[in-house]
Amino acid sequence: MTSTPEITDSHCHLDFPDFAEELPQVIDRALEAGVTRMVTICTKLRLLPQVQTIAQTYDPVFFAAGTHPMSAAEEPMASVDELVKLAAHPKFVGIGETGLDYHYTAESADVQKESLRIHIEAARQTGLPLIIHARAADDDMARILSDEYDAGAYSCVMHCFSSSAELAQAALDLGFYLSMSGISAFPRSAELRDIFAAAPVSRILVETDAPYLAPPPHRGKRNEPAYTRHTAKVGAQLFDMEYSDFAAQTQTNFDRLFKKAAAWDGAN
Repeated sequence: MTSTPEITDSHCHLDFPDFAEELPQVIDRALEAGVTRMVTICTKLRLLPQVQTIAQTYDPVFFAAGTHPMSAAEEPMASVDELVKLAAHPKFVGIGETGLDYHYTAESADVQKESLRIHIEAARQTGLPLIIHARAADDDMARILSDEYDAGAYSCVMHCFSSSAELAQAALDLGFYLSMSGISAFPRSAELRDIFAAAPVSRILVETDAPYLAPPPHRGKRNEPAYTRHTAKVGAQLFDMEYSDFAAQTQTNFDRLFKKAAAWDGAN
């Protein structure tokens, strides 16, 4: 009997109402699918208590927190000290998500940039990876990430990457990682798949961004961590690898970037 290859859903939102009625079952299904770790993301710091509670309740779940760029103008501005203090929790493993989103919220670009720089500094000080959301802001994103890196190194993942080849290369040049979501499995995402295929496989993560962006064969339905495997199977095809080998590679990549999660031993 062959075992199911282990993979990690590096970005999901388990605190969202979509999961309120069956979170234990959602996590059980993930484990059955080989998704042995999940990083649930807090997008508004005032919601941190419920996100933290989920991570404390379920051993396979870790958490990260920040202010989503689309909420940057509506939420209180986070401080570096506030974010750094969160890192004291043993299951707090990343800073963000933060970033720039000019698709719907271009009017708050200046506030988003200020928030992004605060999160970058927190990532520097904690040594935890920065989790970036980027949409319709490629030039500003590449410039800020590069300028800030020149001011002091930090690690980073471009979560749910669906931007240009130029931004992908800018991120890779800085040593950052690209995360594949269900978008990369959509039939019309051939150009995006080419961007991932051109990247080093040692810099690829997989995620769901659940409850959003379910990959085929679940597209149009609520996404959940178990579906990470569908995106990972597409990744394996892109890199001409056996699924088990690609899964193992993404596990190595995740452990390299999310060192704190990799070191978790289940002790509270």
